[in-house]
Amino acid sequence: MVISTYPNEQSIVEISRNLIVAKKLCACISLTKVRSIYYWDNKLEDQDEFMVFFKTTRLRARALKEEIRRLHPYDLPEILELKLDDISTDYLSWLEEVTTVETDAKVQR
Repeated sequence: MVISTYPNEQSIVEISRNLIVAKKLCACISLTKVRSIYYWDNKLEDQDEFMVFFKTTRLRARALKEEIRRLHPYDLPEILELKLDDISTDYLSWLEEVTTVETDAKVQR
C-alpha cells in the first residue's frame, strides 16, 4: 500500500484514473479528508488535505511511487509505502489480477 496526501479531491481523481485504468499501477484507491499540521518554509501550516491509500502489489509499487512523484501537485509530496505481510489471499489475488499488465503476465509464465 502506498499513501500520499493531496490538496484537493479533483487532483486525486484525475491522477488516480490514470494510475488505475490506464497504467494498472494500483487496483483501487481510498481517500479521506484530513487536517494536516506541519512545518513548511519556516512556518507552521494548518491545512485541509486528502489522504489517499493506493492499493497495489509489491511488483507495481515502485512504478506507482515514481508516477505519483511525477504527477503530484506538491513540490515535495508525501509518498509512503507500507509493506503488508498479512493480507487475505483472496484480496491479494484480486490485487494481482487487476494490476497485472500483459507484459507482466508473459514474464510470470
